[in-house]
Amino acid sequence: MNMAKLGLWKAMKGPLQWRALWLAHDKFIVGVSGVILNQEQKVLLLRHTYWPEGSWGLPSGYAESGERLENTLKREVREETGYEIEVGELLRLVSGYKLRIEATYKARLIGGNLNLDPKEVLEARFFPMSETPEGLLDTHKSVIETVKNPSKERK
Repeated sequence: MNMAKLGLWKAMKGPLQWRALWLAHDKFIVGVSGVILNQEQKVLLLRHTYWPEGSWGLPSGYAESGERLENTLKREVREETGYEIEVGELLRLVSGYKLRIEATYKARLIGGNLNLDPKEVLEARFFPMSETPEGLLDTHKSVIETVKNPSKERK
């Protein structure tokens, strides 16, 4: 950074520095998904209206400005299914696909009643991790595998 830029940077302080950084850098969409398990250790999978016909996947959605990723997952699950969850460990963080970053957490069902949002979700069911349905998205299949077999290396 040249001296003039450095001087301007130091003069801006606080909120102006953040605004300058925001304007100068690429913007990213942050997707959050979850391997949500019930008491029987079955995984919650959805058939989503936005996904290709016949596909299943983990509950997921996009973070809103200023939202913690764990809260994004809680909100999306509540909005799409009516379930309440407790978010646990981060299982996967993936970047490099255009301007998208994806985080996947392990979570457990703690309450709520199934109440699907029909605009977004066609079906929601719990499946044994070893008996997932045909059409499960490959990336979701691999992260479920890391929960099922924790000794496998995570990517």
